Amino acid sequence: MNSEFRNKEFGFKRFLKSFKYSLDGLKYAYKNEQSMLVHLIVTIIAITLGILFKISNFEWIITIFLLSVTASLELLNTAIEAVCDMVTHEYNKLAKVAKDTASASVFFTSMLGAVSGLIIYVPKFIELF
Repeated sequence: MNSEFRNKEFGFKRFLKSFKYSLDGLKYAYKNEQSMLVHLIVTIIAITLGILFKISNFEWIITIFLLSVTASLELLNTAIEAVCDMVTHEYNKLAKVAKDTASASVFFTSMLGAVSGLIIYVPKFIELF
């Protein structure tokens, strides 16, 4: 984008403002999106199980990566829904496609996370018995 249209400040002050805006986005998502609360609960459970079962470093990397990607995609999904709703409140085929495909990306990653969680934790539960 041409810099004459972007009047951005630089430096630590801007960094702090950006950080605040990011936290505002997180706050909004947790207050308004039920699925973000579900992701938070799943994250707490996964981390607790990881600590209890002393999962390997590689398993931690997989767990944290998938939890982070899923939450990030949910935030993007929320942003896409907000933009579509801002543009029109009436039914629009393209808005539906945007919302549905963004939602599908969250679903896909959630399922990948669930399968990975089963692969990591089921053998550890079986060892208990």
